[in-house]
Amino acid sequence: MSEMQGEGPAISGRAVESMTGRLLVATPALKDPNFDRTVVLLVAHEANGALGVVLNRATEVAVADVLGEWSDLARHPAVLFEGGPVQPESAICLARMRHPMRRLKGFQPISGAVGTVDLSADPERMRDSIGGIRVFAGYSGWGSGQLEQEIEDGSWFVLDALPGDAFVDRPDDLWPMVLRRQGGMMAAVAHFPPDVALN
Repeated sequence: MSEMQGEGPAISGRAVESMTGRLLVATPALKDPNFDRTVVLLVAHEANGALGVVLNRATEVAVADVLGEWSDLARHPAVLFEGGPVQPESAICLARMRHPMRRLKGFQPISGAVGTVDLSADPERMRDSIGGIRVFAGYSGWGSGQLEQEIEDGSWFVLDALPGDAFVDRPDDLWPMVLRRQGGMMAAVAHFPPDVALN
């Protein structure tokens, strides 16, 4: 992740604000089945691309079966999540710090109390500092300018994340929940039928 640090992204020579720590919420216009009704937390966003994890695609694989020593810290449901279609054999671990102002070796902040954790670290050493983790198999990635183009094409809403979004107990409800809390027309999208032809 260290290569993702630095200046904000520059698109076509003009600097744009980094969206790291924000949510990408799939619009009904997005037709890619990998991202249908998904909520993605952007873990990194810079000039040469963006990286995020899908927050609402739980699997049935228990964290205990794959990363036993971390399972006590996993929030309910304590299963692996499909972070995205890129490198599904790799893992990204999000954590929520109890005291976000403290520095913790092995923790890389994304936004406020939420950040990534190095899974090669000793979970016992982090137990008192971390309020919960979620583990993602794979991630979602975009090349330079690709995400910005998808947003311009109307595929994603870019919204502010709340610290608990990555750790909700009912991840299947996250897409409508995030849209409803926006109010107005955005809240109405939460009731959009999965298949418009059936409406």
